Amino acid sequence: MTDKTIDRRLFLFGGATLFLAPLVGCGTRRLVGDGARMTRDAAPAFSEIRSSNALGSIRADRELETAALEQAGHMAQSGRMAHDTGRGRDFAARMGRVTTNGAAAENLARGRFDTARVMSVWMNSPGHRRNMLDPRFGRFGLAYVTDPADASRRYWAMVLAA
Repeated sequence: MTDKTIDRRLFLFGGATLFLAPLVGCGTRRLVGDGARMTRDAAPAFSEIRSSNALGSIRADRELETAALEQAGHMAQSGRMAHDTGRGRDFAARMGRVTTNGAAAENLARGRFDTARVMSVWMNSPGHRRNMLDPRFGRFGLAYVTDPADASRRYWAMVLAA
């Protein structure tokens, strides 16, 4: 291999990197923002809910938060609240890419809710409550993405796992 060949490859690689860098930034942009830190903010209240129901504590998990944020983003993009928001985006497929240690569940919501309100809504819904009080779960991730059509409405997702 000549020095010219190496220089040309480095030039092409560098050019491709410069071209792709902005695209990479676009893909990760929706994973930040107001809704990206809900897990940490909700952890004390969620632990209190579990404690008052004679259950062990639950801890915030960044990997599950990322999964929740991605799901909230898919729902906001599609304009619908659903566990399946497109090909390869059903719950089972998404959880195949996350460490669940066995059991996993997901709570979804859409509305003009803050963190306390969405937790209350879920605790007053039998299926969602069952997920939140499932003794198998010890970790959770919570996030929302603002509805592009209505900035006062949020798409919420909570992922729970063992």
